[in-house]
Amino acid sequence: MSIEAITNLPPLRDVIDANDLRATKALGQNFLLDLNLTRKIARVANIENTDHVIEIGPGPGGLTRGILLEGAPSLTAIEFDPRAVNALQSLNDAAGGALEIIHDDALKMDMMVHGADGTRKIIANLPYNIATPLLIGWLKQIHGRGADAFQSITVMVQKEVADRICAPFGAKQYGRLTVLCQWLCHCHAAFDVPRTAFVPPPKVTSTIIHLTPKTRNDNVDFETIEKLTAAAFGQRRKTIRQSLKPFTDALEQSGLDTKLRAENLSVADFIKLANCL
Repeated sequence: MSIEAITNLPPLRDVIDANDLRATKALGQNFLLDLNLTRKIARVANIENTDHVIEIGPGPGGLTRGILLEGAPSLTAIEFDPRAVNALQSLNDAAGGALEIIHDDALKMDMMVHGADGTRKIIANLPYNIATPLLIGWLKQIHGRGADAFQSITVMVQKEVADRICAPFGAKQYGRLTVLCQWLCHCHAAFDVPRTAFVPPPKVTSTIIHLTPKTRNDNVDFETIEKLTAAAFGQRRKTIRQSLKPFTDALEQSGLDTKLRAENLSVADFIKLANCL
């Protein structure tokens, strides 16, 4: 890969104009054009020379350039929009074999076919409208394979979503996504990105989050935690005596205070309850 060839590429605004790549709301597109910012995002992932990076929704390639310039030896970029696929071809040529562009729907793809076990890192500016389902799908793979699935996930999401992922129990943001993420990963909010950094600017602030798989000591099924958290937080104003009524036997066996509400149960409490099922 030639760093010089990448740095000498046309400005991203020119790439957008040449390929008529106007951001589409239906695809959740908001482009990052500042290479200083995209390189800063890539650095959060601490890319090493054995890593295989997977990027979702590269658009015109701002973050893609940042990832390559920060030393990714191998990068798979998955893009749904055919206009963006065309726009990425000059970057593909400059990358000299380090970049693979796949025209497909990331929600339907098996990420395990890209890169070897223990090498995969996801770095992405996720489209807001599919960020949560993508994350839950990746968490399921981490549940089954740990760091063999992904060494880390470094993604941009709405600040509201980041606050939920990283919330302490007892906080109003604490919820189902919190429990799923913190059960399986160490979760860290790296930094916020203002709406003015995007083209076009979204209505909300965004946050870069960094997730790394935990070493687990339980045998709890992912589906069990999904059911428990869906029931508990689906009626979060009620006590768990009411919201978890379908799991009364397990609740009694767990010894948890049934007068508590869902946000007052730690991740460990949910695992304890799941073990009683």
